[in-house]
Amino acid sequence: MRQFARITLPLAGLNFVNQASRTMIATLGPLLALEFALSASELGLLAAMFFAAYAAAQLPVGLAIDLWGARRVQTVLALVAAAGFLLCAVATGTFGLALGRVVTGFGISAGLIAMLKVNTQWYARDRVAGMTGYGVLVGSFGSIAATVPVALLVPEIGWRGIFWLLAAMAMAVSLWIWISVPDRGPGAPAPPRRGLGQEIGEFGRIFRHPAFLRFAPSVALLSALNFTYQGLWAGPWLRDVGQQAEAARAVLLLCYAAGLMVGSAGTGQLASLLQRRGYHPMLVPWLAMGGIALVQVLLIAQPPRGMVALGLVWFAFALCGAAGPSGYAAIGQRFGAELAGRVATAINVTMLVLVFLLQNAIGWILDLWPRVADGGWNPAGYGWALAMTLALQAVAGWRMLRPE
Repeated sequence: MRQFARITLPLAGLNFVNQASRTMIATLGPLLALEFALSASELGLLAAMFFAAYAAAQLPVGLAIDLWGARRVQTVLALVAAAGFLLCAVATGTFGLALGRVVTGFGISAGLIAMLKVNTQWYARDRVAGMTGYGVLVGSFGSIAATVPVALLVPEIGWRGIFWLLAAMAMAVSLWIWISVPDRGPGAPAPPRRGLGQEIGEFGRIFRHPAFLRFAPSVALLSALNFTYQGLWAGPWLRDVGQQAEAARAVLLLCYAAGLMVGSAGTGQLASLLQRRGYHPMLVPWLAMGGIALVQVLLIAQPPRGMVALGLVWFAFALCGAAGPSGYAAIGQRFGAELAGRVATAINVTMLVLVFLLQNAIGWILDLWPRVADGGWNPAGYGWALAMTLALQAVAGWRMLRPE
């Protein structure tokens, strides 16, 4: 655990900031929509801008981490994230808020990638998924912090104060990474002195690899569903379909975050355990894909509106969605450690493009119905949006089941 505390934990600290930044829009989204008179599509676009920047940074960030190491890259990016939070804190309109979210998206873009790279260098292959799961578990506390704690803090410091607080945390994590994380793994050679064009060209080999083409779409969609709902649409769904008041929504989003925490540690450890016993590294992600599909069917059917029932449903949704990093680790094993950063970012950029499209598409679908009397969106729209994501998952799953 000393090794984990020195190497993985500081990088997980930036994942904490990442998760908090993503999740708090689900908590603050209804408030921002009312304050700035945003439609569903405009709110979806505001949230999606964050993920668009996140996606645009993926390939350059993956290359940078492979060439210069997670320590240097993450130290700088944490400061970029802090600048984005500051822009949000001082924003006077939706443009300023969107700009801040874009800068923040760049800053936190390598959270999972850096952990996977470092863990690949420092741990045995059958421990990478487990140790990454522990790191994602630490990051998941950011999701919890963005639910009930944020709801309690908003009346005291306002939503601007939340952004100021996140900026201070990002700067502190930047210093922690610089002090604690080594430049390279034990015995790892310095990056080869090849031309930049050759290094960039490795992405072509990754995207053409049969294992990537077979597994990456389903793994990316699994994580994208989690990002899409945790990052925005779970909160409005709980208001409009679940008929929950603001305080109850915060508690239910806390249940979502708890599912993410349990799933992050549990699925990673289970994947490592099963791999050591000879099972396919993708077994746990496969099971999670089936689980999240069943939860979507239940959400389309509209589960009972009691707090316990809704909490269990969204806990299960997050639990299954948290298996995405196990899929990242499984696909990464098909490539050398020197490409770990680029493989992970290749999956991540696919996932984040999906998040951008899904967050916007759900908003467009909801806007097909007139808004209801209390300012929310028609429950029927949510059902059609879930049917759309379920159909996409079926297509991706069919591709995954085809032989390499």
